[in-house]
Amino acid sequence: MSFGITKTIPADEGMERVDGLYDGSVQEFEFHMAGQPSKLQVGDYVYTIFQHHIRGRLKIKEFKGGATNPKSGKPRTLVYVEAPGDKLAEPIPRKGHQGTRYYDGADWPA
Repeated sequence: MSFGITKTIPADEGMERVDGLYDGSVQEFEFHMAGQPSKLQVGDYVYTIFQHHIRGRLKIKEFKGGATNPKSGKPRTLVYVEAPGDKLAEPIPRKGHQGTRYYDGADWPA
């Protein structure tokens, strides 16, 4: 299993945004999460959810603290991932969500 977090790509960003994470057109991408990650480490993964399916995963390469949420002013951490990532041939059903959720990668194919 490969530990990480799940992040939902908003529907209004479109499948083009998701494809860009896996087709080589993007070399790095930034996600964010509230507060400081307590369980997450460099080398873990961000699993992307789009339209209620896990589409792929990207390896975490760096964390940057000190950022704030522009709406609430609360602290958040920027999570930088390496791209392109690993795209699934068959997406895994997973309900989308707001925010960040830890995920053990149990459904990821061997």
